[in-house]
Amino acid sequence: MQLYFRDNFFNAGYTEILNADQERAGHLDLKSVFGSSLDVSDENGLVCSGKFRMLTNRWDVTAADGTHLGVLRARFSFFSKKYEYDAGSRGIYDVSAPAFSQEYDVTDGSGRVVVSFRRTSGWFSSGAFVLDNQSEYLDTYELVAVVMGVHAINKRRNAASSSSS
Repeated sequence: MQLYFRDNFFNAGYTEILNADQERAGHLDLKSVFGSSLDVSDENGLVCSGKFRMLTNRWDVTAADGTHLGVLRARFSFFSKKYEYDAGSRGIYDVSAPAFSQEYDVTDGSGRVVVSFRRTSGWFSSGAFVLDNQSEYLDTYELVAVVMGVHAINKRRNAASSSSS
C-alpha cells in the first residue's frame, strides 16, 4: 500500500494522508508546536500514536488502545543514516539511507526490503513523504508513525548541531 503525507512547518495541526489515487486515506494530528507527538488516523479513526520517550531520543509507537507496538532509535553510523525499529514479537527492522539521500529502505531480519519511503519535499519546506509498504507484519499506518519518528529524530539532530555551532 502506498501513502502520501506531510509534516506542517510549525509541527502542529492536522494534515491529510492520501493514497496512490490522491484520495483521502486518513490524517495526521501533529499535537504541539513545542513537541513531536502525533496521532495517525485512518478513515475509521485513531490507529496509532508516536512520541519521544521522556528525556531520550527513542520514538515510541503505540496502538489506539495504548498497547506498545514498537520503538524507533537511531544507530551510530559514519557514512549513512541508520535507525532500528523494534516491533517486539514481529521482529527488529533496520531503517537506512545513504549519507545524502532522502530515500530509505526498511529491511527485515533476513535482509529483505519490506518497506521503502522517501522525502519528496525540498530543503526549505516542511517534510512530505511517500511510503510504500510491502510488509505482511507491519501496518501501513504504524509505518507512517515510524517515518514521522525518523523525521523527528533528524529534526532534533539538526537543531542540536546548529545550536552547538
